[in-house]
Amino acid sequence: MANVVERAGETTTRSHASSVLPATSPTERLAAPPANIGPSVVARLDPAIRARLPLDLQQAIEFHGHLCPGLTIGYRAATIALNRLGVTKGTDEELLAIVETDACGADAIQVITGCTFGRGNFVFKDYGKQVFTVYSRAQGIGWRVAMRGGVLSANPQHQTLLQKVAQGKATPEERQLFQQAHLARALAILDLPDEVFADIRQVELPPIPKARIFPSVQCSVCGENVMEPRARVKDGKFVCIPCAEKYGRGWEING
Repeated sequence: MANVVERAGETTTRSHASSVLPATSPTERLAAPPANIGPSVVARLDPAIRARLPLDLQQAIEFHGHLCPGLTIGYRAATIALNRLGVTKGTDEELLAIVETDACGADAIQVITGCTFGRGNFVFKDYGKQVFTVYSRAQGIGWRVAMRGGVLSANPQHQTLLQKVAQGKATPEERQLFQQAHLARALAILDLPDEVFADIRQVELPPIPKARIFPSVQCSVCGENVMEPRARVKDGKFVCIPCAEKYGRGWEING
């Protein structure tokens, strides 16, 4: 059975399907150390770099898997917004985050603000912009942090190395140079004054309801459950979006 959650005008399904686990007791599973876990991501960084990283950023790096400019962009946006609101990381749904990119910074927003997809207070707008808003339900306001264009000057060498690395054509020496330049840009973002880094504005949003649970209905084609507000009707029967064909005059968008 799937529980359904609606958040700030967007709805998703929370699945409670169990994973396939070894035949061990819950206590044994909790006590067993993770397998094949090596040194942490932060521990593998150069000590001089590690010393410059705030603890909460280190937590974001562990979650994300590496340190990069995109992650520090999201980190700066999250800390700026929380500071302006005068709050710390949320523990439930007291904060709401709206991100306008699916790039690396979105991971930092989740770690630093406590707003996550699963918690129901993380909204993704697919605009492709380095813009992040953190909203306080108690205060009825939010802060929108939009990274300024041209914050970091263009580096042709860095872009060339990036292309080579992405295409798998970089030599070991070029990969090392790229990593050094990438980390340097990430650290430079940390050092920028707030107003240089981003356009920061207080915004008011309409009252945003907390996550809601909707009933599920069964798709008549694939047999899988789908939350009622996201179901389509075809030939008088419920169908899920993937199973819904174009049904009408040819111009309708079914998903």
